[in-house]
Amino acid sequence: MAINDNVKLGKNVQIFHPHLVNLYGCTVGEKTKIGSFVEIQKNVIVGAKCKISSHTFICEGVFIEDEVFIGHGVMFTNDLYPRATNEDSSMKTEDDWFVTKTYVKLRASIGSNATILAGVTIGENAIVGAGAVVTHDVPDFTIVAGVPARVIGHVPIKLHKSKNLVMTDS
Repeated sequence: MAINDNVKLGKNVQIFHPHLVNLYGCTVGEKTKIGSFVEIQKNVIVGAKCKISSHTFICEGVFIEDEVFIGHGVMFTNDLYPRATNEDSSMKTEDDWFVTKTYVKLRASIGSNATILAGVTIGENAIVGAGAVVTHDVPDFTIVAGVPARVIGHVPIKLHKSKNLVMTDS
């Protein structure tokens, strides 16, 4: 495992066990924390002040905005129709598939052991429950859980004129 020279790390990024992560060709924003046994592939962008917990896999095509929480063992995918070989039985290479992009918006939270299928957007301040399999977009301020993930509630937060998020009772 390694942190390649082509990784762009912002100021004050914390990687708790640098010898136990695999980072290559990605960009990680300032003050982000990365746990052990995390892999972040090329062309991934992780925003500032995120927390990426241990045993998480973030593949090419994933874009994570600021202040996102990702629990332990979260798996992202980037291919809607994965195959090992082409129709002629030749092994697939990078030239034989298309990366499907996935977006995780500002302050979203993804629970441990969730699986995020390629091509979805997880909205601002949304919460994905532990173990969920996300197959469709998750709207802003929505809570989803289950297999497949379904809306089970809404995040009790409102946006004030000052642009600061404040917890409410409703």
